[in-house]
Amino acid sequence: MAERVRAPAACDRAALARFAQAALGALDQRAAELSVLLCDDRFIRDLNRRFRGADAPTDVLSFEQDGPIPGSPVLGDVVISLETARRQARRRRVPEAAELRELLLHGILHLLGRDHGDGDVTGEPMLQEQQRLLERLA
Repeated sequence: MAERVRAPAACDRAALARFAQAALGALDQRAAELSVLLCDDRFIRDLNRRFRGADAPTDVLSFEQDGPIPGSPVLGDVVISLETARRQARRRRVPEAAELRELLLHGILHLLGRDHGDGDVTGEPMLQEQQRLLERLA
């Protein structure tokens, strides 16, 4: 399922991996590990329905490591829908690569226990932190 959507030309997997490493470093999590899955709307919709009860595609989901594993640096998994990311990038008039970086960072912050409501950046500490990190890592 996840292989049906071609990654946009702007999706340089090595660049995303470097960005994840830089973000983890900026968050004092240099030794941490995570997996990133780039998928289509159908795949993420299924995950969203099964794990969050929302029968709709979403942009990014995070899944923490299932139970602590002593000494393990694994944080968990970040799943990003390329189709949704592409639509959001167009709507926001930003490069797809920038949208993917923002979604990846958003997922990482959730893996580290940050959370937010449905508000805008001005009233949400997690989203403010996300914006500061995006500017710092640009």
